[in-house]
Amino acid sequence: MTSERTDLGDRTEVGAISELFSLSGLTVLDIGCGPGKIARDLIAAGAAVTGIEPDPIQAEKNRGQDPIAGLTFIEARAEDLPVADAAVDAVFFFRSLHHVPVARMDAALGEAARVVKSGGRVVVVEPGIHGTHFSVQKTYHDETYVRAMAQEALARTMPQLFAQSALYTFMMRPRYASFEAMVERVLGQTFNDIRRDKVETDAVRALFEQARTADGDYAFTQPMLLNVYTKA
Repeated sequence: MTSERTDLGDRTEVGAISELFSLSGLTVLDIGCGPGKIARDLIAAGAAVTGIEPDPIQAEKNRGQDPIAGLTFIEARAEDLPVADAAVDAVFFFRSLHHVPVARMDAALGEAARVVKSGGRVVVVEPGIHGTHFSVQKTYHDETYVRAMAQEALARTMPQLFAQSALYTFMMRPRYASFEAMVERVLGQTFNDIRRDKVETDAVRALFEQARTADGDYAFTQPMLLNVYTKA
């Protein structure tokens, strides 16, 4: 397996992908798509997207959304995709691999390799365990272990499945209008069981307040890791 490492600077997830290859005309899977925000960005860049969501609450919400051209939602797990072999041009994990149960991460990556076409790509975008955004998150929902396990699964599994890979880094800068806006965003994620009393604490508020900008909102840093695997 060949690899390289390049820093892409400040980017959104889809902005980083678009620096590497064109999404126009591609048929792709968005694994762990949540409400489909990134899926919509992929569509805007020209892809046709199937959003895979395992959380039954979010999946039900997705089924109730107004139809969007180019976007299909399916309730399924990453390690058991209802997709034929070699059926799609690309498979994306956007900040979702670390939400797969640790014991099933290898299987999820194997499924991604199964469904992607020859010449297609599996792309895994994961948050690092550094940055001011992670420091705030860690106080109420520490993902250090599962994020590390996701990287270990990639290192263990992907060299056996792909001959070519590339590693990139980029920086995301999450912003919130207020502490309350951050709390509501966190509590609105049905795939995480986070209690309000764990978030609304003096410790979380103190760390959050350190990110206040001159404009009165709050800006954070979140380093990101982007692995691209190409199927021979």
